[in-house]
Amino acid sequence: MAVISLSEGAVQKIKQLVADKGEGAGLRVKVVGGGCSGLQYRMEIDAAKERDKVFERDGARLIVDKKSFLYLNGSELDYGEELMSSGFKVVNPNAKRSCGCGESFVV
Repeated sequence: MAVISLSEGAVQKIKQLVADKGEGAGLRVKVVGGGCSGLQYRMEIDAAKERDKVFERDGARLIVDKKSFLYLNGSELDYGEELMSSGFKVVNPNAKRSCGCGESFVV
């Protein structure tokens, strides 16, 4: 089944980020060229467009365009707050390797 899952931490953070953005807002995750490994993730608050795939859990919406979905299928979006770093993290089983900073990857 084609799916991208959301961890509990990601659900809570997305809901917090879109609380004042209105009906239909969610976190858009894109895969774009760049970074030291060739591909990188880009995230922004947005509303779904006609051809997007939308994944929901407990009221949090994750929006992915069709091209990016090819790279993200089977992934999990997580969010963590740690002493040295906080933020969203894509756990992507399709990535063959990623760079040391964890910001870019190769499929």
